[in-house]
Amino acid sequence: MRFEDALFNWLQIQIVADGRPDDNAAKETRDFFVQILTEDHGVTELLLLKTDETMVHVKYVREGRSKLQLYPRESAEQLLSDIRSNPKYN
Repeated sequence: MRFEDALFNWLQIQIVADGRPDDNAAKETRDFFVQILTEDHGVTELLLLKTDETMVHVKYVREGRSKLQLYPRESAEQLLSDIRSNPKYN
């Protein structure tokens, strides 16, 4: 899996896990993406740093270098929005 895809997938499922603290499947899926990021891509630190009106800020350390990645908030929160709007999951 490409690094960019793994990072975005982790972000989306991290938001779901934060928004649904009793959702064990979300936590397991988040942990799966953390494993991919650490084992396959050398990420040593990973943090959803902050969310402002338009962007979500992700900080990570890869190859010993600290990086900041910004994602549009609407895209990052889309999975949680889709889950909440589906009665099957509520």
